[in-house]
Amino acid sequence: MQELDENLPVVTPDWTSPPDDGIAVTWIGHASVLARFDGISVLTDPVFSNRCSPFSFAGPKRYRPAPCTVQELPHIDAVVISHAHYDHLDKHTVVDLNRKYGSNLRWFVPKGLRKWFESVGVTDVVELNWWDEEVLPNHDNVKFVFTPTQHWSNRGLHDSGSHLWGSWCVFGPNRSFFFAGDTGYCEAFQEIGKRYGPFDLSAIPIGAYEPRWFMGPQHVNPEEAVKIHQDVESKKTVGIHWGTFVLTTEHYMEPKTKLEEELVKQGLSEEDFFTLKHGETKYFS
Repeated sequence: MQELDENLPVVTPDWTSPPDDGIAVTWIGHASVLARFDGISVLTDPVFSNRCSPFSFAGPKRYRPAPCTVQELPHIDAVVISHAHYDHLDKHTVVDLNRKYGSNLRWFVPKGLRKWFESVGVTDVVELNWWDEEVLPNHDNVKFVFTPTQHWSNRGLHDSGSHLWGSWCVFGPNRSFFFAGDTGYCEAFQEIGKRYGPFDLSAIPIGAYEPRWFMGPQHVNPEEAVKIHQDVESKKTVGIHWGTFVLTTEHYMEPKTKLEEELVKQGLSEEDFFTLKHGETKYFS
């Protein structure tokens, strides 16, 4: 526990609003990020439960606690969901968020997932196909675009192929945010960069990639994560999808180390592509 506290400290989130023209990003853990810019707040793949599993007693368990509870979250305008896997879509968290925010919170989800959300009581949910666009209610100048990745999506044994997976682009009047979700490396990111880049901020996965013979097609490693950063023309990127659940065989600190090594090789700064402590907030002007 002492080693984890030293290597992966958990801090209390700072919900101070960013400057009017700035961006704030908070890493809640794994693929859960709160991005705040242009007067809106967007939460990605929220998972606050102790396990990412259909069972409360089995499955991957957190080795780093969530830095806050759902009740401690600030105002949120929208949630984006990348796909249906349990480490990205958690029923208990969805129910808790819906109980707190209700119809004041818009959910953007992949095509095929709307019925699942309605079944747990969520009513303000929009499902999109790849390259579809939708504006945020009461914010006509804020646009959400669902974009492709290389992955897959299911909740059980019999729903494979029933819903999509992907990434999200969010555009405010002044700032833009890209959430890569969960993905192997593919040419789609070059197309996203051509159509929508550059992005002021991105959240790109860097962990859960070994062994490569099995994980390579579905999870990028740090080297490929840097390629995505470059493909989508991201100005600043936070590394996600690491340091929270044991899902694969690499050492829990290897994604951070490998990322730093790759940044040196590519002549990039750790200010360009960084990692955060659980609960840490970084501000950009």
